[in-house]
Amino acid sequence: MFYSQKEDTLRTQTIEEVVFQRKGNVTQDVTNVSINARQAGQIASVSGGIEGLIKTLPSVNSNTELSSQYMVRGGNYDENLIYINDIEIYRPFLIRNSMQEGMSIINPDMVSTVNFSAGGFEAKYGDKMSSALNIYYREPEKFEISGEASMIGGRLSTGFATGNKKLTALVSGRYRNTNLILNTLNEETDFNPRYMDFQSFLNYHISPKFSMSFIGYYSQNDYEMIPKAKEVEFGSVNQPIKVSVFYDGREDDRYKNMMGTFSLNYRPNEKWRILLDNFAYQNREREYYSIASAYVLESFDPVTGDPVTSYDVGGQIDHARNDLMVRTYGTQLRTRFSPNINSNLEVGFKFEKENLRDLTNEWRLVDSLGYSVPRDQVLPGVLDPSSMELYYHIAGDNAVEPTRMSAYAQYSNKFYWGRSRAYFNAGARVANWSFNKETIFSPRAQFAIKPDWESDMLFRVAGGIYYQQPFYKEIKDLDGSFNSDIKSQRSMQLILGNDYEFSMYDRPFKLTTELYYKKMDDLIPYFMDNVRIRYSGKNNADGYAYGIDTRLFGEFVPGIDSWLSASYARTFENIDGRGDIARATDQRFRFAIFYQDYMPKFPKMRVNLTGIYAMGLPTGAPIMFDNNGLPSLETRYDYQKTLPSYKRVDIGLSYVFIDPKEKNKSWGFWENFEELTLGVQVFNAFNIYNTVANQWVTDVSNNYIYPVPVNLTGRFFNAKLEFRIK
Repeated sequence: MFYSQKEDTLRTQTIEEVVFQRKGNVTQDVTNVSINARQAGQIASVSGGIEGLIKTLPSVNSNTELSSQYMVRGGNYDENLIYINDIEIYRPFLIRNSMQEGMSIINPDMVSTVNFSAGGFEAKYGDKMSSALNIYYREPEKFEISGEASMIGGRLSTGFATGNKKLTALVSGRYRNTNLILNTLNEETDFNPRYMDFQSFLNYHISPKFSMSFIGYYSQNDYEMIPKAKEVEFGSVNQPIKVSVFYDGREDDRYKNMMGTFSLNYRPNEKWRILLDNFAYQNREREYYSIASAYVLESFDPVTGDPVTSYDVGGQIDHARNDLMVRTYGTQLRTRFSPNINSNLEVGFKFEKENLRDLTNEWRLVDSLGYSVPRDQVLPGVLDPSSMELYYHIAGDNAVEPTRMSAYAQYSNKFYWGRSRAYFNAGARVANWSFNKETIFSPRAQFAIKPDWESDMLFRVAGGIYYQQPFYKEIKDLDGSFNSDIKSQRSMQLILGNDYEFSMYDRPFKLTTELYYKKMDDLIPYFMDNVRIRYSGKNNADGYAYGIDTRLFGEFVPGIDSWLSASYARTFENIDGRGDIARATDQRFRFAIFYQDYMPKFPKMRVNLTGIYAMGLPTGAPIMFDNNGLPSLETRYDYQKTLPSYKRVDIGLSYVFIDPKEKNKSWGFWENFEELTLGVQVFNAFNIYNTVANQWVTDVSNNYIYPVPVNLTGRFFNAKLEFRIK
C-alpha cells in the first residue's frame, strides 16, 4: 500500500492514508506474486499443491510432474530460496530422480500466506540467484479437524485456540505412497515409495506486545525400487530403434529431515518490531543401490519393420554407497523501525554453524561386446591389450564445520511524486562463509509508480546484484572431494514490469508483463540428469539470460480466479571462452493455464484444470571422461540434443456435499462437518508420455552414442475425499 503525508494549516503534521494496492499482494515487495493457499490445496497435482500452482506462473519451468522443484528464469533447481515464517529451509541433496523426492515440506493445510518472487527481490532475502518463496503458517481461531484421504495417501490436521486466543496450536501429519502412479510407467519395476511427515506450529501470546512460537518438522522418505525389464522405442521414421533392457539388483534410499525453530516477537510500540529466531536443521540421507543391466539394441527396416541383422548387446553395473549428514543451527535477529506510516527501516543479522559429513563411493562399469568402456581403439585383427576400466568412479570422505554470517539493511518509503503515487525500496546485504573465506556484497533496489491516469496501471523496476553462495553441491568436485577455492556465482539483474487492471464482461482482470535481463559470471558449469545436478567444481564460465513473461489474471468465471501465462526465455553460458552455448535450463517458449469453473445450475459441482506446454530442455551431451577418469565438459560444444516438448493436462472434478457458506444446521450428525467434498483427479488426462532425460547407450561397433529417452508417468485416476470438522 502507498500513503502520503501533508501539513495542515496549523503546521501540525498529520498522516493521511492513501491506499492503492496491487491485487492479491500481502507484501510491499514489488516483484511479489501472491498465491491463494486454498486454491493450492485443491489443485490436481502429483508433486504438491503450492509448487504445483507456482509451476503455472510464466517465469517458472519444470519438465517433470513427480518433483516439487522448479527452475526460474534460466536458473536451476538449486537457485531458489524457500522460507517458512522467514526461516530458510533446505531440500534433500542426494536426490537424483524425481521419483525419489516424495512430498514437499510445505503443507498446504497449514499455510495462510504464500509470497513468490521470480527475481529482483528485496535485500532481506538470502543469497541465491533466481527466486524467493516465503510461506507463512496460520494460527487457528478455534478447534478444528480436517483431513484428506485418496488412493495415493492422506493427511490429518488438527488445531485449537484457547478462549482468550493466547495459546494456539496447529498439528498435521501426512502419508503418501506413489506406487500406483509409478506403475503407469512403461516398464516392469517393483516400486515401494513411502513418504511421511509431521509438522506443528505453536504460538503463545504472553501479552499484546510479546509472543513466542515454535515450528517442528520431521519427515522420512523411503524409496525402494527393484527394476526387472523395460523396452523403449526411439529414433526416427527412417531409423527406428528399440532397446530392450533386463535388470538385476535393487535400490534402497532413505531420507530423513528434521527441523525446529523457536521465535520471539516483541513489539514495544507501533513503531518498533523485534524478532529473534533460533533454528536447527538436520538432514540425514542414504543412497544405496547395486543394479546390473543388460541391453539389446536393435534397428529396424523403415519400410518392412523387420529387424536388421546388425545389432549391439552390452551391459553395465551401477553401484553406490553414498551417505550424507547435514546439520545446521543458528540464530537470526531482525528489527523493523517505522518512523511513520509511510516508511520502514529494516535491519537483520544471521549466524549459522554448519556440519557436513559426506561419504561417497559411486561407480559404473560399462561393457559392450566383451569390452569395457572406455577403451582404446585398436585395429581390426589386433589383440586388445587394454585392461578393464570403470566408466567412472567417485570416492570421497569429507567432513567440514564452517560458519556462515550475513547481515542486511533496507529502507522503504511510500510517497507522492506529483499526483502519482510511488514506492521505493533500497538495501544491501553482506555475507561471509568461513569455508572459502569469501565475503560478498549485494546491493538491491525497487521502484514502483502508479500514475494518476484514468487507466489503472502500475509500473515497476527492480534489480541489483544477486549471489549464489556455495553449499554442499557446489563445493563437491567431480572426484568426490570438497573444493575450498570455489567462489559464489554472481548475477546482475534488471526487471521491468507493468500491471494493468481493467474490467471485461463486468468482471475484474489484471494483465502483468515483465521484461528481465541477467548478466552472470563466475558460473560453475554442471551436468543435469533428471533432477540431479552435479557441478564441475570450477568457476570457469559466464553467461546471460533474458526473456518476457505475461500473465492474464481474473474472473474468467464470475467469482473465481483463473489465469493464463506465457513466456519466452533464453539462457546461455560461455565455458572457458569457447563461445555461447545453451544452458541446460534454456526453456524458450512456455504456456500454462490454471482454470476454475462450476456449473451454474449445480454450483456444488466444481472443476479445476492445469495445462502446460513447454519446449524441450537441452539434454546437453553424454558425459565423456578425461585422462584422469573425470567427467569432461568438452563434448557440450560438439554434441547437443533437445528433449521433446513437455505437454500435460491435469483435471480435478469435485462435488461439495457440505459448504461452510450453506451448511444446514438440521442435519443431525452431519452438522458437525463444516466442509465435505468428494472428488476425482485425472492426472495426465491425455496420457502423454513426456521425457525427463536421456540415458546414453554406447554402440561399440560404430562408436555411436544413442540417447534413449527416460519417460514419465501416464494417465492416472485418483479419488479424493476432503473434510473439515468444527
